[in-house]
Amino acid sequence: MHKGHLTPPKNDVSHLPPSDAERFKRESNFLRGTITQDLDNNITGGFNSDNSQLIRLHGMYQQDDRDIRAERIEQKLEPLIHMMLRCRLPGGIITPKQWLAIDQFASEETFYGSIRLTTRQTFQFHGIFKRDLKSAHQLLNSVGLDSIATAGDVNRNVLCTSNPIESEVHQQAYQWASKISEHLLPKTRAYIEIWLDGKKLETKDEEPILSSQYLPRKFKTAVVIPPLNDVDVHANDLSFVAIAEHGKLIGFNVLVGGGLAMTHGDKTTYPRKADDFGFIPVSATLLFAEAVVTTQRDWGNRSNRKNAKTKYTLERVGVENFKREVELRAGISFLPSKPYTFNQRGDQFGWLKGVDNQWHLTLFIENGRLLDYPQKQLKTGMVEIAKIHQGDFRLTANQNLIIANVPASQKTTIENLAITYGLIDKNITSQRKNSMACVSFPTCPLAMAEAERFLPGFITTFEQILTKYQLSDEYIILRVTGCPNGCGRAMLAEIGLVGKAPGRYNLYLGGDRMGTRIPRLYRENITVEEIIQTLEPLIENWSLSRNHDEGFGDFMIRSKVVEPVINSASDFYR
Repeated sequence: MHKGHLTPPKNDVSHLPPSDAERFKRESNFLRGTITQDLDNNITGGFNSDNSQLIRLHGMYQQDDRDIRAERIEQKLEPLIHMMLRCRLPGGIITPKQWLAIDQFASEETFYGSIRLTTRQTFQFHGIFKRDLKSAHQLLNSVGLDSIATAGDVNRNVLCTSNPIESEVHQQAYQWASKISEHLLPKTRAYIEIWLDGKKLETKDEEPILSSQYLPRKFKTAVVIPPLNDVDVHANDLSFVAIAEHGKLIGFNVLVGGGLAMTHGDKTTYPRKADDFGFIPVSATLLFAEAVVTTQRDWGNRSNRKNAKTKYTLERVGVENFKREVELRAGISFLPSKPYTFNQRGDQFGWLKGVDNQWHLTLFIENGRLLDYPQKQLKTGMVEIAKIHQGDFRLTANQNLIIANVPASQKTTIENLAITYGLIDKNITSQRKNSMACVSFPTCPLAMAEAERFLPGFITTFEQILTKYQLSDEYIILRVTGCPNGCGRAMLAEIGLVGKAPGRYNLYLGGDRMGTRIPRLYRENITVEEIIQTLEPLIENWSLSRNHDEGFGDFMIRSKVVEPVINSASDFYR
């Protein structure tokens, strides 16, 4: 395979001094660091500074409960440090047996007792104390799961459209999502040695794809099956758009350079849609996945982490230059893109029948948080269903859950269990189903404002406005993130709220329902009351003057409330 241009790319940054993240990756001995020694240190509940970063590449973040941080400081106690552990689950498919195992661990071994479904189609444990970390990894391993490369500067959990209706195409696409995930995984044995007590082999560690310093920044990959854009293709560094003919997958259009994160006040950072590089036959999938990753590995910015993502590499070196380099490394060229359209974005709730006569029940899980509440025992309900279900579960990229492959004979039993435990609620509105938030407080160290805990009450107020203007059956894609890092994908929403400070948000308007347009900043650093006061007259105008089936975001553009964002930094900030 060709290893790249003989001369550096245009606007090369390899001569600049590397960031400190590059140092600790380089010195980590292929992600080992001194994690094992820290695990034996009982004086503190956390890891030292380098190891607290290295554990991310093993699928964990060090956190503390920010609700009680000040109280513990006053008591001269260390913050209540614990870990968030994220499972690797390509395509979001998990068996009932695996579900029962993770539920038991969440109940017995975590501080919060919940299972959190994420926007990247997997689950997280929140509140694992250091002493229980090995148990968590060994539990996952015992049921065929792991957390390798679900955080840090690697290729993260690979998404795949959850739609189980077109079973054959979905199965083929899911298999490629799994193959991509395996192909791009770190090859170091550090995870096995540290967490599974594996023996150190007398072999030389090699990382032929990721290199000994791994990637310049996190890398996100998705597989999507049109016409459903349930994985938000423009939120990913690399997306494979499935192209099928006569019910068979023939290849993919390859989209490169999407990403939503930015930094408040730094105009060198911005959200960006992906570019369509062209079509590839299905047999070339891993070749092109590796070629894109290694090009970003070699050309990405290792000096400034804020500009290290693939989207910035494309802007710096030029889209066509990046594309040509990928073709050189893959050894074949892209073909012209195949046509495709998106006509739906969110999840399809309720029962749906697949082409193989199996049934699939999609459940709405608000904010993805599975826990037992006084009026609805969601977590227990899933356990009871897992005890009898013979198919699989599918976690969606919108924090919901599908009970998949249910025979007709079992439909009534599963539905009754779901109703009994509050997993089915016929009073949930379309608006609530099309709203989403990241975790934010109290566990995320980056949070600036509330998101998960804020959204349910805010949606109740928002629904009242819709009802006031005879829009109760309508919805607007609405998303909240507690900081500008993009986990809740607010920068692909019709209304996006991005946390700026406690109780204050930046308000973005003008995205579209299909997730193909970035919204524009409309009001900055405003309170929740100001958000409501700003949105109500806009919603009233939408109710009076919209065209047939015109979404709120499209109306914002047509009525010139905001100008559409063209895919560039200068336009986003104008």
